[in-house]
Amino acid sequence: MQYRTELQATISDMVQKGRGILAADESSPTIAKRFKAIDVESSEENRRAWRSLLVTTAGLGEYISGIILFEETLDQKTDSGTTIPEAAWAQKIVPGIKVDKGKIPLALSPGDLITQGLDGLAERLQHYKAQGARFAKWREVYAIERHVPTQHGIEANAEMLARYAAICQAEGLVPIVEPEVLMDGDHDIERHAEVTEAVQHAVFHALHRHHVALELMILKPNMILPGKDCRRAEPDEVAAATLEVLRRNVPAAVPSINFLSGGQTPEEATANLNALNRQAPDAPWRLSISYGRALQQTALHAWMGETDKVQDAQQALLERARLNHLAMLGDYRADMES
Repeated sequence: MQYRTELQATISDMVQKGRGILAADESSPTIAKRFKAIDVESSEENRRAWRSLLVTTAGLGEYISGIILFEETLDQKTDSGTTIPEAAWAQKIVPGIKVDKGKIPLALSPGDLITQGLDGLAERLQHYKAQGARFAKWREVYAIERHVPTQHGIEANAEMLARYAAICQAEGLVPIVEPEVLMDGDHDIERHAEVTEAVQHAVFHALHRHHVALELMILKPNMILPGKDCRRAEPDEVAAATLEVLRRNVPAAVPSINFLSGGQTPEEATANLNALNRQAPDAPWRLSISYGRALQQTALHAWMGETDKVQDAQQALLERARLNHLAMLGDYRADMES
């Protein structure tokens, strides 16, 4: 593979004990929703100010090894005039980029979804790489209903993830492969496990078919949880169910599993990660994070769009990152929240 040395260097910079990934790649509609909750307009300047605040948080690199950015952010600058990717790397936080173009219904497969964005992907990756991105992320989404996802939907989404990952490695960017089985619904934890296992099984078969080097990618899966309308599971139950699925489906060659938070509260996401690391201290993969809202929420509400509250917001972000750092080591306790 042409870029193997470059890809391995990126993996080495991102996959480190006690460090995880910050997902700051919210699309324009999603960040508008987050800003609306704090009564802040989603203008380009406000989005720049928020993402600048994130990457200039002093000490963040101690806990965070990578940051996923949205396309517009690659060209934006911090208040000091450096680009946001440069500011991230100044703390040894590897900049990356979300490259999918969002989900649409899968044709002739009612209830299933599929993600767009493969057309022209290689050329876009070359451009993003020139702007400082060293890895990419692509998300496929699976809703759980009585007859959904279908086997056709599972296989179609796996094919998209594998094609994306192969293109990334061919262009010298590490792919983050994100198959997210949603926690929306009233399904029990066993149903969530069943669907997630089928999804991960299909994804890794597709990755093999497309010659993706597993040691040069990162998996970003959901944890196994009961549906939001079912009940809340304790961290040890979540960890046991999640590890069972991972051990059955994820080859040891994959260097890191960086979980999405998927609608969990910041406290739940941290506690569940901690239980995973306590139950599997010798897992073949790093068990880490790629959290968005679960890292940003407390900081966002501390900021409220006000310049004089930047330091408060950065302190809130740093504390949330530190708690997740402890969870990656299995050393987090719930009483640390206070």
